[in-house]
Amino acid sequence: MPRVVLVEDDPSVRDGVEMGLLRRGHDVLATATGEAGLEAVDTFRPDLLLLDLMLPGMDGVEVCRRVRARGQLPIIMLTARGDDVDIVVGLDAGADDYVVKPARTEVIEARIRAVLRGVEAPAGVRHLVEHHGGLAVDRAGHTVVRAGEPVALAPSELKLLLFLSAEPGRVFSRQDLLEEVWDHSYHSDVRLVDACVRRLRVKIEDRPDTPRYIQTQRGFGYRFGPL
Repeated sequence: MPRVVLVEDDPSVRDGVEMGLLRRGHDVLATATGEAGLEAVDTFRPDLLLLDLMLPGMDGVEVCRRVRARGQLPIIMLTARGDDVDIVVGLDAGADDYVVKPARTEVIEARIRAVLRGVEAPAGVRHLVEHHGGLAVDRAGHTVVRAGEPVALAPSELKLLLFLSAEPGRVFSRQDLLEEVWDHSYHSDVRLVDACVRRLRVKIEDRPDTPRYIQTQRGFGYRFGPL
């Protein structure tokens, strides 16, 4: 089972989530502050970070930025408000998904499985590098190279790029992408998609404001170019 670092300052929420995940076989290290969470990421070597958005001192957004600057550890943010602008800030900082509190353990575990799904290269698939202009995508090795330089992508960014680039030119709605990339139900938050697209464009586009690869089909969704 995945190793999880949990950062949550509310003792009742922290204890409840920790106990629920432990009962389901997860190895969990729970902390109460952003500073302790960063230290736990370094020492515990988790498979995933479950991070409260509102923390005393260093908040969850700053923790997310720092973790993402170090590497591509999957991050799920916890928030008490489902319509807060801070969610968008957290997603832009690099979170792969979020869960609104209070949430049942089975909901949190389902989000963990969805975020981690597809991180490992599928067995038996040959390494065949696809070239799209200056972008090289190794679908089996899950690596991306732009202009000869490796591109570090968070799990959600990589899965979005792999999904869109598998069918260049085809337009997918945001709801399509939520279902296929995030494994969310139809009535979910399209902010996940838009934030991930913004982050991905910064990493792979020469000019993110006039994207060549992740193109917007106004009124419909997104497609992969160049066409």
